[in-house]
Amino acid sequence: MIALHFFPSPNGLKVAIMLEECGLEYRLEHVNILRGEQFAADFLRISPNNKIPAMVDEDAPGGPLAIFESGAILQYLADKSGRFLPRDEHGRYAVLQWLYWQIGGLGPMAGQAHHFRAFASEVVPYGITRYTNEVNRLYGVLDRQLAQHEYVAGDYSIADMACWPWVVSHERQGQNFEEFVHVGRWFEAVRARPAVRRAYEIGHERMADAAAYQYLYGQTAQTVAERERERTQ
Repeated sequence: MIALHFFPSPNGLKVAIMLEECGLEYRLEHVNILRGEQFAADFLRISPNNKIPAMVDEDAPGGPLAIFESGAILQYLADKSGRFLPRDEHGRYAVLQWLYWQIGGLGPMAGQAHHFRAFASEVVPYGITRYTNEVNRLYGVLDRQLAQHEYVAGDYSIADMACWPWVVSHERQGQNFEEFVHVGRWFEAVRARPAVRRAYEIGHERMADAAAYQYLYGQTAQTVAERERERTQ
């Protein structure tokens, strides 16, 4: 059995999609990051970065295996199931480079656009412009790739599962599919997949309220340690 420590954010949902796609048996362990559950000592032992998702494969060879970071989880599940990541070297790295592109670029930049456009405590015009423009550039990269391929790396793969949840909130990022028609075509094709629909039935991203801000933003090493102590008292 696989235990997925989960919150319905884009990074959480990409792993839920993969589990639904490859048909591995799993259970959800909900982590309410809006109320500080990511600082619990038990969770930090699995995910020392105090972020979701994290996963424990309880049936891994050699004993239970804990993995944090969504890209590592997707790659592990692809290797375990033998699906959605080609075994030949050319195909494998075609997928992995786009997986890492999402992890290093699309996700962080879209997240910053979300923050400055919707969640920042003050209006910061430079931040809004900086990250909206960078996300626009990244959508252009993706659009050019999808003009030549049905899916991000050719066949449907973990690269699509990684990218798609971050494109769901394209309007919040200041982007539109009229400018990126190939992204729009791909977006609808992935959304129509039964496994994607099932993953999104698990839960939709919940917007942070005022009480959640203390847990989500402005973390330092000291505040993380303080939150962990609070959870153990």
